[in-house]
Amino acid sequence: MFTGIIEALGTIESMVDKGDAIRLKVNSGKLDMSDVALGDSIATNGVCLTVVDYSSHHYSADVSAETIRLTGFAQYKPGMQVNLEKAMQANSRFGGHIVSGHVDGVGSITKVIAHSDYIEFWVKAPDELAKYIAHKGSITVDGVSLTVNKVNGSEFMLWIIPHTLQETVMRHYQVGTRVNLEVDVIARYLERLMLGDKAAEPQQQSDISLAFLAEHGYLKR
Repeated sequence: MFTGIIEALGTIESMVDKGDAIRLKVNSGKLDMSDVALGDSIATNGVCLTVVDYSSHHYSADVSAETIRLTGFAQYKPGMQVNLEKAMQANSRFGGHIVSGHVDGVGSITKVIAHSDYIEFWVKAPDELAKYIAHKGSITVDGVSLTVNKVNGSEFMLWIIPHTLQETVMRHYQVGTRVNLEVDVIARYLERLMLGDKAAEPQQQSDISLAFLAEHGYLKR
């Protein structure tokens, strides 16, 4: 579990195709790695990844084909900066909101409007996520816990203060930038609960391979 309060900016060092996954190596920047162990979770642009190798200044994780399909990782490449947050501890401050690190979809920046003391971003979410996004509700954008300031259909607006811009990848956002979105988990549980007995009915899922993603233009490395 995470809170959506970014601890550091990292930089992607390499992305190696391993056949059924990509081995990602990230320079962890200012992130304190002294208490990190193998198997720990680090949210990388809002995606919960499991540490498979690490040092005092980097960590590596395997990114599955399914994760690539559902997140912005299909567009990532070495040299890109990413937001980093270690999994929260039970005795730490809960400064954001409940964030699972399981991205629900990829949105895109549609407007960037500069004001005197903040930046206004408009984000277009996938239509199927619109029902979960509420005015003054919480949403996670590339791992950052944010408050929705306005909603218009499947678009929503954010007011971002200079500190958040400076400490996150949001300073690089421009029209067209694709962002990882995670809706409030409470909305997800409520939706499931309202299914009642229908929740027990099976749903078909298909296996997704890296070859399939490359063939259909998902991978842009």
